[in-house]
Formats: sequence, structure tokens, C-alpha cells
Amino acid sequence: MKRRVLLQGAAGAAFMAGGAWPASAQSRAETLRYVTGATINTLDTTMPGATREAFGLSMNVYDRLFSFGRKKVGDNWAFDPDTIRGELAKSYSISPDSKVITITLRPDATWHDGTPVTAEDVKWSLDRHVTAKSLAAPQFTTGSLTNASQFKIVDPQTVTVTLDKPDRLALANLCVCYAIMINSKLAKKHATADDPWAMEWMKTNTAASGAYIIDSHKPGESTVLRRNEKWVGGAGGALPSFKRIIIQTVPEPATRANLIERGDADLAIDLAASDLPTIEKSAKSKVVSIPQTNGFTHISMNTQMAPFDNLKVRQAVAMALPYEDMFKAAIFSRGTKLYGGTWATVPPDASFPQAIPNKTDLAKAKALLAEAGHPNGFSTTFAFTAGQTATAEPMAALVKESLGKIGIQVEIQKKPDAEFNTLESEKKMPLFTDGATAWLPYTYYFFYLYFTRDQRWNFASFKSKKMEDLTLDARYQTDKAKYEEGCKQMIELFNAETPLIMLWQPNHDAVMAKSVDGYTYQFYRQADFRDLKRV
Repeated sequence: MKRRVLLQGAAGAAFMAGGAWPASAQSRAETLRYVTGATINTLDTTMPGATREAFGLSMNVYDRLFSFGRKKVGDNWAFDPDTIRGELAKSYSISPDSKVITITLRPDATWHDGTPVTAEDVKWSLDRHVTAKSLAAPQFTTGSLTNASQFKIVDPQTVTVTLDKPDRLALANLCVCYAIMINSKLAKKHATADDPWAMEWMKTNTAASGAYIIDSHKPGESTVLRRNEKWVGGAGGALPSFKRIIIQTVPEPATRANLIERGDADLAIDLAASDLPTIEKSAKSKVVSIPQTNGFTHISMNTQMAPFDNLKVRQAVAMALPYEDMFKAAIFSRGTKLYGGTWATVPPDASFPQAIPNKTDLAKAKALLAEAGHPNGFSTTFAFTAGQTATAEPMAALVKESLGKIGIQVEIQKKPDAEFNTLESEKKMPLFTDGATAWLPYTYYFFYLYFTRDQRWNFASFKSKKMEDLTLDARYQTDKAKYEEGCKQMIELFNAETPLIMLWQPNHDAVMAKSVDGYTYQFYRQADFRDLKRV
């Protein structure tokens, strides 16, 4: 068998919320206060409607079988999707035909109540994720994990996962936020005939084994965690540095920034980009900025709606946009550009997102519009969600001005979040901007998720038999060279068809006390406190 022995788990990290600072200096040093703008609305991250803050909490309270590694990006840290390491899994092996994954559990792992973690618990957890009506089932499907019969108990410390055919995302799906491992004996005590998976109970209770244990939870206010002194999921068995975490909801970004500056909080994310240059000059705080490597901001055109069903119209729009001005006005140049690529038709590599060869050329844009049968332009709307006003509003003004120069008259529409999301899902907006983040940032997965099938995340309603075939082949392709060639063809096709326009990958900005170190950008865009320490 092909065998890979895993690292001994994730490095440490911690979370905090609400309440007064500990009295002693030692306790203060061992406590981290995290201020967040939104709320932790459920303790079960698989529940529909779970917030990103709920995902973040879950990653620290629950273990998964596996997690992604971490790597240096410049001077900072980011998750590494190409490295899989163990949390509750001590090791794994893959059969020669790549259809059977054998997972060996850590023999000393225990649940928060002190009982041992067993293969029976793992089997029950995996069964729940593919059977219950939750967010886990559709995500697991992307890794061909669809049926409880695929999970078998070999012995108390060993489980196998069997696939119909090799799927490159099977193992990666066991790292995502939904893949929580659950103390089945505890959960089953709270199950009912109508709720066999204890879903109601787990919304407000935990059955976990992770690095932190919940001491108190007040939805919309605060959550306090204490370190699990028996946690074995850390690298080399190391415990997180912080013993206590205080997570507190503070909706106003400026207030969160002030709390950091005054030393009343240690960490905050999702602050206003316009405030960050001032914070960076502070003597008391620092900003860790890391491009969101698994996401992108885009302008989408509905490829099934006139006039954007015409390729030349889409190309004209792509050539009319004032990329540099938008980059500066919307996010103060805090990110990675996904325009201005130097290649013409063949991408330099198989990575995605990457800079697409789009640049501003108004004369060519106007000529393309005439060739498309719109020499005098046309009228359309450009929509964005109210929740993205700070970045989207200045962008929209520039889009309106620039498209006006080639005859396209734009009406700007700022939509309430709920209305925007409904219109986006129902494919009723001709032209709009939004952001996208893929938990599994592999080139094939980006195209499968955003440019195939009639589903929510196909923003541009793009339909291409060739793209469907390329993603299907890549999903089950075990030859690395063939996989990468297929990915390059996907990028070429995307560039040629221009279903949507890539703009940039905004930075993930974390503001923290200068004494805090080790912050890692994670795919779920929340703080992983197991890696943090005070220096």
C-alpha cells in the first residue's frame, strides 16, 4: 500500500470572548480576547445558516480526522491545502487503486468528557455527515463521500473509507469545517425518533474532543473557552499557548479597532480597509495582511441573458473596466491583482485563480461592442449587496463611468443582502459584483464549483460541455501531468469565453496586539487560535 504517516496534528491556536480581564499578570498573558463583528449562531457548524464565526469556533472546539498544514506566505502564515496532517487520525494509507483509505486513530485521544475516541464514534460521525439533512452532505458529495456504507470499522482504532473510483477531493473533504468528529455515545443520549442525529441538541451543546472546551456561551454576546489539557491533536502533542479565550461580539469595526489600540482586546478581523493604514502606524498594534488565496472578487455577467449572452459584449465589458482605479478605490490596493496577466492564450501554469490577461482598452472595447451589434451601446443595471458597500460602491461608480465611455448606460443598484442573494441564486441579475471563496482551493474544484452545472455558485450561469468534461476528467485523474494539462485547458477556456471578470484577491487583514504572534490565514477566513502565542 502507498503509505503516508501524518504529522502529530495541528500546531496550537486559541479563541476568547466577553468578561473582565483576569486579575493577575500571569492570567492576562495566558488569556486572549478576540473581538468579532458577527455572532456565533450555532455550536453545530453543519447547520444551515451557520456563520463564519460559528465555523471558527468549531475548528477550535471540535477535532476532525485531518487538517490542512500551514506554510509561510512572505512573512506570514497561511493554510497549505497540499499538505494533509492528522488531528484525530494518527496516520492513513491509500490502497494501490486509490479507492480505499485506511485511517488509524490516535490511541490516546479522548472526548471532553474523558471517554476514549473510538472507531465507532468516527463511523457514527461520518454516517451523520452523509445522511442527515445538513450542510455536510452536499460538501462531502464533492469528494464522492455519499453513503454510510462507505465507512467501515476494522477494529476499535481503525476505519476504512471506500470510494467507487479515485476522487482527488475525498481526503481534503475530511479537513473542512463540516467534518467534525462527534462523541457518539453522548450525542445519542440526546437523539430522538424524529431527530436521530441529535441535531437540535447539538445546536446549543457540544460533544467534542478539540483543543478548547466551552465554559460559557451567550449567543450574540460572548463565548468563553478554556484549554483542553488532555488534547493530543497538536503538533508533537503540544497544547495551545493560550489557556483561556474570550470571544466577544462588537459589531462596529471602528470600536473593535479602538479596543485593540487601547489594549482592551488582542485580536480582530474584518475591519474597514480604510482604517488599516492608520492602524499599521500604531505603536501598540500590528496588521497581518495575507491575500485570500482561495478566493476572488469578480464582476459577473449573466451568460444566459441578452446582451451578455454575446461573447463580444462580455469581452467589450472586460476591456472597458478601469482595473487599476477600481483596485485602488475599492480595497486601497490591499490584495493580489487578477487582471493584467502577461500571457495571451496559454496560461503559464495550472494554478487558479491567476492573473487573467485583461487590461483597459476603450477603443477595442467600443469596436467589439459594434461587432456585437451594439454600436450605440445599451442600458443595463449593475448590482451589489449592501453588506459590501464599503468596497463595492466606489467600484460601481467607476464601472458606471467607464462603461459609459463605450455607450453602455449603467444604473447602479445597491440591494439589501437578502434580496441580492435571492436574485443571485435565481440568476435574475444581468451584471453584478460579488466575492467567492472555495474551501478546497484546487484548480479543478474552482471550475467545478463556479463554472459548471445549474447551481447557486455558477454566478454567470455559464454552460459549456467542454468545461463539464474537463472538470469531470480532472476529478478522477490520478496522473499529475494529465491533471495539470486539463487544468490549463480550463483556464484557457475561461479566458476565451469571459463568463465573468476576475478582479483581485483581497487581503485577509488581522489586527492584533504586537505581543500576539503566529496568526494563520485559514480557508474559512476566521482566526485559528491554536497557532497563536504571546511573545
